[in-house]
Amino acid sequence: MTALVVVLMLGILTLAGLSLDGGLALAANVKATGHAEAAARAGAQAIDLALYRATGTARLLPADAVAHAHRYLAAAGVSGTVTVSGDTVTVTVTASQHTQLLGLVGISSLSVRGTGTAQPHTQ
Repeated sequence: MTALVVVLMLGILTLAGLSLDGGLALAANVKATGHAEAAARAGAQAIDLALYRATGTARLLPADAVAHAHRYLAAAGVSGTVTVSGDTVTVTVTASQHTQLLGLVGISSLSVRGTGTAQPHTQ
């Protein structure tokens, strides 16, 4: 009887951990995606102003776009990767969410990842 109670309690704690820590991981994922999207928008603002004023064509300056996105990530206190392909800035933020209850069954953290893309908008 005691062994059954121990096994049932472990199962109940695991289910509670999945609920609590799953919710925390989901919230961390939303936060990481928000940071990635905002950093991508910051990078997409790095356009060649001389070309835009002369021709109305918005062309990204890749090095400046990467620098703007990294500057946003640093200000937000997160790390991520930034790539520029043509006129699109893509930012990926990865973070680790420490678990509250799943640590009891050996899972101490969950990895979350958010991605955002942006292009220059001229109107």
